[in-house]
Amino acid sequence: MDDFKGYFHYDSEHNNNDERKGVDYPSLPVVYGEPPKKKRRKSNLLRYVAVALVASVISSAAVGGILYSSFSKDLEQQTALIERINAATTINDAEKKGGSMTVSETPKISTALKSGTQSNTYSITEIAKNVGPSVVGVRITTVATSGYSRYPWSQAIETPSEGSGVIISKDGYIMTNYHVVENADPKKGNGNNTTLEVFLPDGREAEAKFIGGDEKTDLAVIKIDLDNLPVAKLGNSSELEVGELAVAIGNPLGMEFAGSVTAGVISALDRKVNTGTTVLSLIQTDAAINPGNSGGALVNSKGQVIGINTAKISVTGVEGLGFAIPIDDAKPIIQDLIKYGYVKGRPSIGISGYPITETVSRRYGIPVGIYVAEVFSGGGAENAGIKAGDIITSLDGKKVTTMDEVEEIKKEHKAGDTVSVTIVRNNKELTLKLTFSEER
Repeated sequence: MDDFKGYFHYDSEHNNNDERKGVDYPSLPVVYGEPPKKKRRKSNLLRYVAVALVASVISSAAVGGILYSSFSKDLEQQTALIERINAATTINDAEKKGGSMTVSETPKISTALKSGTQSNTYSITEIAKNVGPSVVGVRITTVATSGYSRYPWSQAIETPSEGSGVIISKDGYIMTNYHVVENADPKKGNGNNTTLEVFLPDGREAEAKFIGGDEKTDLAVIKIDLDNLPVAKLGNSSELEVGELAVAIGNPLGMEFAGSVTAGVISALDRKVNTGTTVLSLIQTDAAINPGNSGGALVNSKGQVIGINTAKISVTGVEGLGFAIPIDDAKPIIQDLIKYGYVKGRPSIGISGYPITETVSRRYGIPVGIYVAEVFSGGGAENAGIKAGDIITSLDGKKVTTMDEVEEIKKEHKAGDTVSVTIVRNNKELTLKLTFSEER
């Protein structure tokens, strides 16, 4: 089997960050708009934007993942790039003049908004004044060593990136996108080499602690220890209607533009977007969303957060296609992350594997299905007797040819459920009983 491993795209229930999108990054240009015309006088802003654009092309990790989507006839004939809009850039400290941040003082959340009835609606100005204080800047700095650390000439290189977050509790819990704070996740192995900072619109700063994150839903929770925190009011995304007001609040291109407010409408609901690890149902809006807005708030006319800004379509000539995670989908995930640090009850098979396509099947004379590359210790697959090198052809009575199909079947179950799994081993078909373990 080893001679055809290179033919497959690797996929896993526990996706490797570098490969989780299944995209050849260098071949996919990231475009934020028409390049600025050259001018004789260079302002700080133009230099900063230039850094942002260059960094976003060079470092996909700094901008977030790139994924494919084709959801309208207008885009059917072209490849649309959707970029997750976390920290827009790798921040250039020289350009930011020592990292200083200037943010205008904003008032605290009004009592009227907190206790407002469903019939209350607010102007964009009122929404900005009342919700803005609870939308924070999030900076994560990763420290790497150039060369070999044991050599005297090696030096530590700090790579900061920035995104947004929303304060959801008086005791300091903040929800954001997982891709904004991914490098702080201890599961990624960078926990000791990263610092996580939060910047409030009132000028306060605090170190933050990573509480939990979920790559599949692109949600995460961090926590700060400060008093008198403004808290955002969460709404119900299930009550949204196409055409109603949508206000995006966040930090496009980082802290230098902290607290930026853009407005538009809810363009569509339940847009299916393939992130490379799963398919998300997102809110579509034409409120301007840019790198750095990730983790920020999408707010309705009642001053309630109804979405977490997470992605945009980035194709030359295409504007106003931003996406947010519906708050109703986010709430149970956030609750689990706060309580357990992970999403409780989510089923796991406990394998990584390669899809065997019809072409590969014909070429190597093996069945179509999922080639099991690795079996994780203590997982459902190991307990069921599945071994590396097996080919899974069906799960729960349904044929499977991709890991996406496996994920769809898993969504119908919870940890502890038992299903049948059919495998091919040494040209013999076997049917086993598999009990889903809990994914952590």
